[in-house]
Amino acid sequence: MSTTRRTFLLASFSTLAAVGCSKGPRSKAAGNSSITTPAPLRDKRIAYGDDLDQYGLLSVPVAVDGLLPIVALIHGGFWRTPYGADLMLPLAADLVSRGFAVWNIEYRRVGQRGGGFPGTLTDVALAVDHIATLAVEYRLDQDRVAVVGHSAGGHLALWANSRRLLRVADPGSNPIVRPKLAIGLAAVVDVFTAASTGLGGDAVQELLGGEATEVPENYRVAQPNLEVGTVVLIHGSDDTIVPPAQSAKETGRSNVTVTIIPGLDHFDMIATKSPSWSATTDQLRTKV
Repeated sequence: MSTTRRTFLLASFSTLAAVGCSKGPRSKAAGNSSITTPAPLRDKRIAYGDDLDQYGLLSVPVAVDGLLPIVALIHGGFWRTPYGADLMLPLAADLVSRGFAVWNIEYRRVGQRGGGFPGTLTDVALAVDHIATLAVEYRLDQDRVAVVGHSAGGHLALWANSRRLLRVADPGSNPIVRPKLAIGLAAVVDVFTAASTGLGGDAVQELLGGEATEVPENYRVAQPNLEVGTVVLIHGSDDTIVPPAQSAKETGRSNVTVTIIPGLDHFDMIATKSPSWSATTDQLRTKV
């Protein structure tokens, strides 16, 4: 990630500005210049709902025999605007070069009509389940689905992975698609702790509509359950935006792999040349 890009993102997160509503289509980034494998289908915008922000960007690699594994990417930004799916475009390009199909999800966020609880969660549920529809036309393997999210998107990826444990009437319950692997990059793993410490300038409270004592059911639904599936948490030791303790506290679970990488910060997690991304792609290669 360039110094200019990192500085902009750090400043944006630090000011915690909640600005604007739906932006509609977003411009494409150039991606990683080291990517040389062409793709006939790159960043095709496909709606999974009626709102302008209920869409994903689908990328499929050049002719591959058989069904393709697919990675659903979920961006962060403390569940707020103006952060969007463009944050994940370099990662999508890298994954396509490695033979993965990529479904880069956009969703309604706090500050937009329908964003917050439950809309942000149900959008992610709808988007992940839409893989079942995409699988028919684009030869995707529904048994080889990974969800990968960064920061607040990491929370959403972990939540999407544990939807099968929600109660029948809960928002996002009864999943059609059940991921094989969930990876949280500098993820907000525990919404209760994040809220109690005021993480992101009370970002959790904005998402869920108040404190845990005020809307306990919202917190129950939104809290990822790490007891299901295969889960990987990767965090930088120098992360000052989402503390590495969010991931480290999960060490010891039999189905969870926790890696804290010395010297890395919050945005190193979404830099394709970072050791954290190498660790991520290794996990995808061996577990999906």
